[in-house]
Amino acid sequence: MDNNKTTLGLNLPTDPRWVNIAEKSIDEILIDHAYCEQKAASSGISLIVQYPEHEELVEMLTDLVAEEWGHFERVLAMMKKRGIKLDRKRKDAYVVAINEIMKRGGSREEQLVERLLLNALIEARSCERFKLLHEHIQDEELSKFYYELMVSEAGHYHSFLDMAKRFMSEELVMKRWSEFLTAEAEILKTLEVRPDRMH
Repeated sequence: MDNNKTTLGLNLPTDPRWVNIAEKSIDEILIDHAYCEQKAASSGISLIVQYPEHEELVEMLTDLVAEEWGHFERVLAMMKKRGIKLDRKRKDAYVVAINEIMKRGGSREEQLVERLLLNALIEARSCERFKLLHEHIQDEELSKFYYELMVSEAGHYHSFLDMAKRFMSEELVMKRWSEFLTAEAEILKTLEVRPDRMH
């Protein structure tokens, strides 16, 4: 877990029970994963629409949205191959809770940094979960699948964090990032370990 903390900066590792129960409910995990990828693409589009004046941001997000939508399509293809139907979207208690970490108000740039850090946090946690699935799941096809997605999510995490530093000093960004990580760790301690959720 030290490697996870060094690479992703997460303050609290995922409960080790998660990967074991997730593997037993892999159909449900894939359904939830599909919606996570769709939400990631939608979030990127939302930022483009709200901050079109920032050219570098738009360029970064355009590539990211395309990649996230590609992941959505790949998860759907994996589900179809296994005879799993998409089903309805479920409420994500994790995302609802971490949204509350964001500060309200402030300048447009301050709000942008808050959203970039929130996205970085989601990508970092997703990357950690993909790493666990890759390392521990017995299904070789899914292990390889999650390794490929893990690498991609790690890149997205760094992209969001680096982009935040373009709108605020690195010192302030990292101070705020530390606050996000501390708050997220406390949230994880309160959430039930769900067998049917990616987060």
